[in-house]
Amino acid sequence: MTAHAYALADGNTIPAIGLGTYGLNDQTGVEAIETAIRDGYRLLDTAYNYGNEEVVAEAVRRSGVDRSDLFITTKLPGRHHGAEETLASFEQSRTRLDLEWVDLYLIHWPNPSRDKYVDSWRSMIKLRERGVVRSIGVSNFTAEMLERLGSETGLMPVVNQVELHPYFSQAELRAFHAEHGIRTESWSPLAKRTELLAEHALVEIAARHGVTTAQVVLAWHLALGAVPIPKSADAARRRENLDVFGIELAQDEIDAISALERGRIWGGDPESHEEL
Repeated sequence: MTAHAYALADGNTIPAIGLGTYGLNDQTGVEAIETAIRDGYRLLDTAYNYGNEEVVAEAVRRSGVDRSDLFITTKLPGRHHGAEETLASFEQSRTRLDLEWVDLYLIHWPNPSRDKYVDSWRSMIKLRERGVVRSIGVSNFTAEMLERLGSETGLMPVVNQVELHPYFSQAELRAFHAEHGIRTESWSPLAKRTELLAEHALVEIAARHGVTTAQVVLAWHLALGAVPIPKSADAARRRENLDVFGIELAQDEIDAISALERGRIWGGDPESHEEL
């Protein structure tokens, strides 16, 4: 990692930390995202189903930051799986985002019962070939689903964005990603609405480094080589979340954080979850 960014397998780069935008809507969302960009966030993560692509677009326009300096991600919803549906859905997203290109386009959930994610993936490859998408990836895919994409199309995703936090560290999946040149992105990196940030192990490590427990958790993600995308509507907390690159965790600290493992929290099992 150099300059707080990672190289992707397709030759592009991705910032090492991003801003989750789920729930950042309306004028307050515009202001929050614009402020985040001004504070240094360069990776913005949205989705068709977040209903705020136009909010992200307005924040980008107001920020004054050059488009080429930003890395913007959006996602294909489950109800638009399929070859032609994917192409049409992407154009809707691109119009709302007011962009010539999208930096990263993801299949939001695999929806295996519909069995159309391979068709969508083929269309995403076409979008990349046309230059309207720079990188293509997936979200919430298992190793088996990733292997299927590779075997049926000849191209693996460069990113898999999954639930990942100290309660659910996804060690086996991350190892698979590492073997196949897939960058791991972490959604819900701070395990929102849990007691994670009050865990004794984290409190001790934070005190040792003179930082907050949230900063310790984000530094743990970076130590794993994952890209966390924390979301906050609070400006001070967003700045705090971005100020983590000087935190060097020792291996025993990383191990202690990983030992908090409990399993999946949010119930979105890719094998059965259906996102429309």
